[in-house]
Parts: sequence; structure tokens; C-alpha cells
Amino acid sequence: MADEKKEKKAPRKGKGDDGSKGPAQKVVSTAEAVSPRFAEKYTKDVIPALTKQFGYTNPNQVPKLEKVVINMGLGQAVTNPKIIDSAVDELRAITGQKPVVTRSKKAIAAFKLRQGLAIGAMVTLRKQKMWEFLDRLISLGLPRTRDFRGVSRKAFDGKGNYTLGLKEQIIFPEINYDRIDVIKGMNISFVTSAKTDEEGRALLQHLGMPFRQA
Repeated sequence: MADEKKEKKAPRKGKGDDGSKGPAQKVVSTAEAVSPRFAEKYTKDVIPALTKQFGYTNPNQVPKLEKVVINMGLGQAVTNPKIIDSAVDELRAITGQKPVVTRSKKAIAAFKLRQGLAIGAMVTLRKQKMWEFLDRLISLGLPRTRDFRGVSRKAFDGKGNYTLGLKEQIIFPEINYDRIDVIKGMNISFVTSAKTDEEGRALLQHLGMPFRQA
């Protein structure tokens, strides 16, 4: 009787998905398996171009994009707190990542600003999401800007980092124009490992940033 029960008992699962005692294999999604287009562009095209342009002798000398920070400052939130909710939703749609609400550090009576009041939203992108956002910005967003003639070449901080100001969030295809409540601007900061503005500008230019000629 005991033998019959043993035969009918289902095999016990081990660490593997197939019942074996080996370690379970990690399932890799398609999104993880496919490298972003601009990440491949950096590896195949930008690194050789920068190495040739600046004569680097060590691969670690080649500047790279470390992170992208998108910030919406919303002064209107002092009188219209609901604008923060729409800003968070729009930034999440644009970047694919949950934004952080920024708050005032001190009270300013002249502007009716209280300490700790929500006054904006921001997102910091790294790795895959950073490359995907850069691709959408350069390939889709900037060309949709009204009367676009290129971005400024001068908005560097002296250390190879660049900040781009946008007047409208509607340039991104993820934003439904019919559902927006207020036109919102944003600042996009590109933080690089470059040591000079010249190297930072060359890095972004080789990635496709459409700088104005002069």
C-alpha cells in the first residue's frame, strides 16, 4: 500500500523549473535582451570617433553619458496644487519611470511659498532608460519643436555637463495634447564623465544632439 502511494505521489520540485536539483534559470525578457539603439551607437560609433578626435590611449579616458535628469519646476503649484499630479503623470509617460515630487526648502512670504510645499517633479534616468529617453528626445521630440533650428552650444557648466531647456512637454509623442491642463516646460541635464566642455560637447554631438552651428 505504501509503495502504491509513493508511485502516485507527484515528483517534488527542486531548485530548477524542470524539477531538477540544479539552479533555476532566470527568464530574460525581450526588453532586457535587446540593447537600446543609442547604447549600441555609443559603443560602435562614438567611442572610436572620440578616441580619434582627442587621441585617447586608454578606453577609460573616453567620456560617457552617466545619467539624465529631467526636472519640471512648477511655480503655479502654489495656487494650483493639482498641477503636480498631472506633471507626475506626464513625466512618467515620457520617461517610463516614477518621478519624485520636489518641495520648497524654505518659506518665502512674498511668493506665498510655504516650507515643504510641492513645487515640481523630477526623474533621474540611468542605463537602459537613459539611452531610450535620449533616443526619443533626439529622434522624435526635438524635431517636433516649433521653429526648431538646433539647441544651444553654450549651456555647459565648465565640467562637461549640459542642460537643455524645453518650453513645452507636448513635443513628446507620449503626451496626449487633448488631455493636458497646462503647458509645462522642463530642464534636461546630461551628466557626463567628460572633464571639459569641449569633450562633453563632442560626446553629445557624436550621439546626435543637434547643436546650432554658431
